[in-house]
Amino acid sequence: MSTGAGDTAPGVVPQGRSLADWITGRIARYETRTLDWEALEFQADVDPRYRRAQMRYVGTGGTGVSKDSNTVPAEHFTFSTMVLPAGCEGPMHVHRDVEEVFFILRGSRIRLMFEAGGERWETMLGERDLVSVPPGVYRGLVNEGLEEALMCVMLGTASPERPTYPPDHPLAGVGRP
Repeated sequence: MSTGAGDTAPGVVPQGRSLADWITGRIARYETRTLDWEALEFQADVDPRYRRAQMRYVGTGGTGVSKDSNTVPAEHFTFSTMVLPAGCEGPMHVHRDVEEVFFILRGSRIRLMFEAGGERWETMLGERDLVSVPPGVYRGLVNEGLEEALMCVMLGTASPERPTYPPDHPLAGVGRP
């Protein structure tokens, strides 16, 4: 019977590995991360306001990056940070298979938009605010602040499906890498 997490029961060191070796492989230090401005470049190619950077920590998230050997292997969720330049927009998109969490680390004027069931709703988030967006709800954001913002992004599965855009959105017909 497989437990799905490298065939180990929770809290049990995999056979043939020391605890130190196992846990060391599950550490992602900031000094070894790099900002990936290319992960969402296909969006910025459509409109420069979509330019944002991802810094991956656990798994590769839902941006379409298929592999990053410099991340902690994802088992049950993905985790990254996202740099949001002043005025940038995270386009409306939906994850049909997974909850997505945004946590604002730095930035005071992040406008979030949501759409579901024919309704649209907006709110502002600031530093240390969080929103959990259920599967099937369209979400997008705009950094309305004058400075770059930084947020954490977490998706509730190790390998989320790629998000999709509303049918009338400029990114709906754009091919992804």
